[in-house]
Amino acid sequence: MNAHPVQMLDPVFKFLDGMIEEHGHLLYMGLVYVSIPLIVWILSGGLRRKNSRSEAHTSIIVIHTPPRPSPEPPPIIGRERESFSDDDEDSFAA
Repeated sequence: MNAHPVQMLDPVFKFLDGMIEEHGHLLYMGLVYVSIPLIVWILSGGLRRKNSRSEAHTSIIVIHTPPRPSPEPPPIIGRERESFSDDDEDSFAA
């Protein structure tokens, strides 16, 4: 009888579990130190396709918009009196 493919991988899984259990902290630190240069390489354009020309130039597009006139202030509504004072007796008349 042939063993199932998953059962054939049991020795590999046991080996990996043992490695992680005994040396997991070292594997983690190794991956951290490898990831830092990898991130720098990706951010500096390591994944971009190279042009046939070796010149690298940056295009900057500047769009000038005409200045807008400032909007006029809204009209003042309900300005009947010059001043409001507390001396007015009928302000809270019932």
